Formats: sequence, structure tokens, C-alpha cells
Amino acid sequence: MIRTALVTGAARGIGRAIALRLARDGLNVAVNDLQVNSSDLQKVQQEIEQIGRKSIAIIADVSQSEQVEKMMQEVAQKLGSLDVVVANAGICNVKSLLDTSVEDWDKIFAINMRGVFLCYKEGAKIMIKQGRGGKIIGACSNAGYKSRAMIGAYSTTKWGVRGLTQAAAMEWASHNITVNAYCPGMTQTPLSDGFYEELAEFQGTSKEHVMQDLVKAVPLGRIGYPDDVANLVSFLASKDSDYITGQSILVNGGTNLS
Repeated sequence: MIRTALVTGAARGIGRAIALRLARDGLNVAVNDLQVNSSDLQKVQQEIEQIGRKSIAIIADVSQSEQVEKMMQEVAQKLGSLDVVVANAGICNVKSLLDTSVEDWDKIFAINMRGVFLCYKEGAKIMIKQGRGGKIIGACSNAGYKSRAMIGAYSTTKWGVRGLTQAAAMEWASHNITVNAYCPGMTQTPLSDGFYEELAEFQGTSKEHVMQDLVKAVPLGRIGYPDDVANLVSFLASKDSDYITGQSILVNGGTNLS
């Protein structure tokens, strides 16, 4: 039986790399993103189909309960099952805590925490109904282990993802559902490009200078790439990880250790 995965925030960056890797691993892959990214999302769907796997592209906001529930059901109905959920969608902003408004706080929590919670919950419901287990994988971050100035709200959501991942893993273990998270460090993506630019503006320096300083803190001496993260997700989505659950695994070149 060919398994089916859903990857949220899949139009570009880490989500795109994960979707394509799972397709190369032999899974059918549904991809999700917002309407604003629909053109890029369609391209990812086409790339998956060119690999030889089935795919559908779903426009949905992961912070909206009804949209997430409908999305999960659509994947199971159109592709035959839902076996792997990768809750990848997320946002980041660069602001001091003193400058972070309640609106800023609520927006980042809506995507990074509520969105992951809803994907975990609605994905698990279908997996439990199917009765053959499954793999649920969430987007955490290096900032979920070590907070830093200017991304306090973002860091807080990622610490929350770690706690949610542990709780879900304990609750759904009896259904043979494993729940884990990946924690990228500095990774070259469109999202991180915006972060470097905002951080450079705050520090009164250049984006290049910010990146040079960040790379110096990486023992392996380079920035991460989306495929570095996709390699880990490939493992977590496979049978090789069947005895691993409740873990949030760093992919950061040794920047800090768990």
C-alpha cells in the first residue's frame, strides 16, 4: 500500500524540500499553503507528479479549525489515506518583547502554535479512525531549545511545540501514532532571508555581516539547507523511526546541543 503524506507550508523553503523528499521516498504527497503562495504551490504539486507520485494542492489557513479539518478529510478522501502529517507552516518576526504588541503575539501564536495543534489533532483523528497508526511531525526550531533576543515571541511558540509534541506522543502512543518534531538552526530559506534582513536593520549592519556572525557560531562551519531538514523528516516518516516518539530533534550543525 502506498502511504500518503500532507505537508503544510509547502510552497517553498523547508516545506517544499520535505514534500519532494517524501515523494522520492515513494509516498503520495498533498501540499498546502495560503492563497498568496498558490502559484508556487502548484509548481510543487507538479514536481511531485513528475517524480511519479500522486499529489493535490490545498489552499487552507492552518490557524482556522474548520479549514484544517476539511483539509485532512480531503487528503484522505482524494488520495486514499492519511499516514503522515508534517505540520511545517510557520512565521517569524524580529521584534523586542517591549515592542511586541498583543496583535503581534496573537498572530504568531495562531500560526506557529494553534496551527501545529490543529494539524496534530485533526490528523490524529483520521489516523485513529483508519486504525493502522501513523506519523505526525511538527516544525520546532533551534529557538525552541535556546531563546535569543529579538525573536522572543517566535521562540516561545517553538518551546510550546516541544511541549505539545511530548503530550501528543504520550496520548496517541496506544494508537501506534508517533509524534516528533524537527528543530532547524540557521537554514537558507525565504523565511530566514527576511529574518536576516530584519535583524540587520535592527543592528544597523548588513545582511551579509549578520550571516557571517551566525555562521561563525556553527561548529560544522556552514549554513543549513532545506534538504538537511528534509533528510531528518524522511527518517521520522519512515518505519525506521517506529520506536522514536515525543522527540524534538535539532538540525543545526552543532550550534547548541539538547
